[in-house]
Amino acid sequence: MRWYSEVMVDTITLPGLIDPHVHLRDPGQTHKEDFYTGTVAALAGGYTTVVDMPNNSEPITTADRLEAKIASAQAKTVANIGFHFGTLGDNFGEFEKVIDKVIGLKIYMNVTTGGYKIDAYKLIEIYKAWPNQKPILLHAEDDVSDIVLKTLREVPTKTHICHVSSQAELEFVIRAKEAGLPISCGVTPHHLFLTDEDAKRLGPYGHMKPYLKKQKDVDFLWSHMDAIDIIESDHAPHTKAEKTGTTPPFGVPGLETTLPLMLTAQQEGKISHNKLLSLLYEKPKHLFNIPTDDTTRIEVSMEPYEIKDEDLHTKAGWSPFTGKQVIGKVRKVYIRDKLVFADNRVTIRPGEGNIIPAL
Repeated sequence: MRWYSEVMVDTITLPGLIDPHVHLRDPGQTHKEDFYTGTVAALAGGYTTVVDMPNNSEPITTADRLEAKIASAQAKTVANIGFHFGTLGDNFGEFEKVIDKVIGLKIYMNVTTGGYKIDAYKLIEIYKAWPNQKPILLHAEDDVSDIVLKTLREVPTKTHICHVSSQAELEFVIRAKEAGLPISCGVTPHHLFLTDEDAKRLGPYGHMKPYLKKQKDVDFLWSHMDAIDIIESDHAPHTKAEKTGTTPPFGVPGLETTLPLMLTAQQEGKISHNKLLSLLYEKPKHLFNIPTDDTTRIEVSMEPYEIKDEDLHTKAGWSPFTGKQVIGKVRKVYIRDKLVFADNRVTIRPGEGNIIPAL
């Protein structure tokens, strides 16, 4: 199938995008998002497949909690959805129970939403206990690179470094790749299109982990795009009331703005079309063994428009990119050749989406 349409000059056809890093807040914090609104937002952003992270209000660290989460998704989802499992280094007995039901294992080595941070010394133990056929995802900012490198050398398990945001972090990934270690990395749009100067302007709406970095870090990411494997939205919705409260939580929504930001970058010559497809579809598919088919596709109008809060489907109802001029509005989404989203509305019922079988 030819993914770039030359028949209609104002419309392109792309494969259904894959985001292996979202936080849909269900169960436990569904006032922020739930599996229905989150997957509607995914479709509106061109994503037909998302993989949800385990740092719920009750972390998904047991088979029972995972089963409850899957059941909630089965009743609500309108897209393809899979799940990562979580660990604090104290649930090794659960690994074999869930290995066929999850996409990967997420480990937090730095403080973030939920506070699910492991002690660094447990990392090698976790690597040895986790069945090697599924990847491990690390929230690992630059202060823990030494222990990560040591662990990968001792237990060479397929590892993905999430939301790389600085020159130091990407240089670590580059060194590990050059050493032949089984490592990949992702970068978020907010770390590509925003800096610490934007954080001052945005106030609590720019409060995230990893924090926004300096322009030199952003420039380094763009100039070393060949070392970046995927773009991950790290969709992390919070209500406006929470964001403007006394202790703003980390995170920003991103499912609906990632594709237009990247298409705008392509139009500006910052990235090639083939690299865009690799970042948003090909590499996530292969790194996380996501099942796909050629009839799952999106049609995108290449008209310019302004990102507005009132146009978003996420419960958060805001974006750090509000007011930005972009191109690329998703008009139609097909999953297995069935129309599921058209003209800004979902055309199927909650629960008609698919739970991804872990392969």
